[in-house]
Amino acid sequence: MNRAFSPFVKSLLVAVLAVSATAHAEDKKPAHAEPAALKGDAAKGSTLFGSGDAGRGLPACVSCHGEGGNSTITVNPKLAGQNAGYLNKQLVNFTTPERNQPVMTTYAKMLTDQEKLDIATYLAAQASKPNAAKNKDTVEIGKKIYRGGIAEKNVPACASCHGATGAGIPVQYPRLAGQHQDYTVAQLGLFKADGRKNSPQMTTIAKRMTEDEMKAVADYVAGLK
Repeated sequence: MNRAFSPFVKSLLVAVLAVSATAHAEDKKPAHAEPAALKGDAAKGSTLFGSGDAGRGLPACVSCHGEGGNSTITVNPKLAGQNAGYLNKQLVNFTTPERNQPVMTTYAKMLTDQEKLDIATYLAAQASKPNAAKNKDTVEIGKKIYRGGIAEKNVPACASCHGATGAGIPVQYPRLAGQHQDYTVAQLGLFKADGRKNSPQMTTIAKRMTEDEMKAVADYVAGLK
C-alpha cells in the first residue's frame, strides 16, 4: 500500500512545499507601493513646491517656477494647469539620461516617487495665468503650422497631439496653451539637437522645422487659452 500511494504522497508534499515557498516569497516583497499605484497628495505637494526641504538641500520650486506654477521667468516653464501624469513623467525622466538637465536632474533625484506625484498633483490643480502672442507678423504662420502642419516637410499639425486649444493629452502630450515662447523654442531646439530624448515623435518633428517656424508656432501657442 505504501508503494501504491507513494507517488500521490510525493505529489502532495511537492504541492505543500510550493505553496509554502510562494507564501514566503510574498512575505519578502517590499512594503513600499510601486509608483504606478501611488496617489498624489496636493497638500504635501504644495508644501514642497512652496518651501522645499532645507534638510535635504532641496530648494522651493516656487523660486524658479513662480507662485502656483505661473513662472515669470520666460526660460522656465509655466507648470500651472499641466497634466499631473505628464508632470510626474517629466520628473521621472529628469532622473534618467532621457532628459538630463543640470538643475532639474539634481533636484528630481532628491524626490521620492511619492513626492514627485504630490508636486505634480498640486500643480495640475492650479490655474494657469493667460499669456499672449507677441509677434503679429508671424502669428498667422504659427497658427497654420499648429492647426495644419507643414505638408511638404511631413510635419503634422501640432493640434493633432496637443489639442485644438493646446490643452494636451494626459501623460503623453503636454499642455502648451499659455506657455512662454522662450521656453517652447528652447525645448524644440533641444529635441532637434538630440539634447532631449524623452519623445521620439518630437525629435523627428523638430528636425524638420526651421528656427523661424519654431518661433512662429511657439508664439502662437503662447496665446492659446
